[in-house]
Amino acid sequence: MPRAWTQNYYHLIYSTRHRKPWITPDLESRLYPFVIGIARDLGCQMIALNGMPDHIHMVLRYPSQLSHADMVRHLKGRSSRWIHEEFSTLADFSWQEGYGGFTVSRSSLDAAAEYVRRQKEHHARMSFEDEFMAFLERHGLQVPREEALG
Repeated sequence: MPRAWTQNYYHLIYSTRHRKPWITPDLESRLYPFVIGIARDLGCQMIALNGMPDHIHMVLRYPSQLSHADMVRHLKGRSSRWIHEEFSTLADFSWQEGYGGFTVSRSSLDAAAEYVRRQKEHHARMSFEDEFMAFLERHGLQVPREEALG
């Protein structure tokens, strides 16, 4: 077989440092297209991207040769550098150190993408902290709340 044929889907969640509400509507309108461009540059297909002032969610399809860690490092690092260059008032901006990453089966892809698209509606009812803990639990990760939300 001359090539690898894969369907790698990933739901990625990460927050701003200390969950500060730095992602204003003005920043969001420019940040999301930039993040989509980073993903495209990495050979990824962005399925859905959305978030709140203190965190973002994305569902991507990524190539087999790209590790999760490298994908996240590029998405966070390059977007952070861009924010510092483009928004002088956000000199203190940074993403949190960690992230939540969850594989998505093809049969669950539409539901995961719709969940991401409805972030603002969803967070009218649930905090980021409660949402993230629910994701960890749903995926069988028993992490103490203090450690997960550091």
